[in-house]
Amino acid sequence: MKFLPYIFIFLFINSIQLVKAQDRNTFEIPRSNVIEIQDPDSGRVYPLFIKLPRSYNSQEDKSYPVIYLTDAWYSFQIVSGATRFPMNTGKMKEAIIVGISYSKGSKGPSSRIRDYTHTEDSSWKFQTGKAKEHISFIEKSVFPFIEKNYRVNESRTFVGNSLGGLFGAYILFTKPDMFNNYVLGSPSVWFKDNDILKIKTDPNLNKHKVFIAVGANETIQLDSPKHDMVKGAKELELKLSGELFPNTKVKLLTIQGANHETAFPTTAIQGLYWLFKE
Repeated sequence: MKFLPYIFIFLFINSIQLVKAQDRNTFEIPRSNVIEIQDPDSGRVYPLFIKLPRSYNSQEDKSYPVIYLTDAWYSFQIVSGATRFPMNTGKMKEAIIVGISYSKGSKGPSSRIRDYTHTEDSSWKFQTGKAKEHISFIEKSVFPFIEKNYRVNESRTFVGNSLGGLFGAYILFTKPDMFNNYVLGSPSVWFKDNDILKIKTDPNLNKHKVFIAVGANETIQLDSPKHDMVKGAKELELKLSGELFPNTKVKLLTIQGANHETAFPTTAIQGLYWLFKE
């Protein structure tokens, strides 16, 4: 009987915690916030999802690399969760994660198709071919905001999947100074009849590390009804391994059992671990 008061206290404390948990009707990713950036040229507003490393506030003299993600609503949660344990345990270098979302007021598909494709294709339902403008927005608005408000070093990593992977390849071919490293998941090399592979590039002497991954089932015979994504990934690897990219290190991963809908989580963590492992 003498333990009953302690049991009641324990139940009371837990009931308070339960009420507090129920009062919070949203889940928040630790050390993260959302801000909005306006593209001065188009007038569109893009939310940025930003997550700081665990040591950010306690190590005020330390600066961090930045991982920039496309398709933030999808990729930010995956990358945040997948890197949490390896970064917190010292297996990976800590980094600031920035997810660039879709323009406000537009449906996701229309925003990403417009912003991630580099040439117009009139056969598409949505507008295409505004990647150059989106690159300008990232350079002139996103980078300055992050670099002004957070302690960052010179290392930038791009992460994109599907059309986001196509967008990353276009940046690498046309604006090689924008990012140091790339994670390109199931890149849509097929867009506009493999046009990305036809882009003429000057010799790129920069040091880059490029991780390309694709699901083994992303072929016409197995799972992809229209495009052979495996073939496209191999052709992109071949282009980046050529004489025009003498200082670019490329790694290609074919993910067994994965299709286009399931490959990215593996792509993200394996690619970032390859780039950031201690």
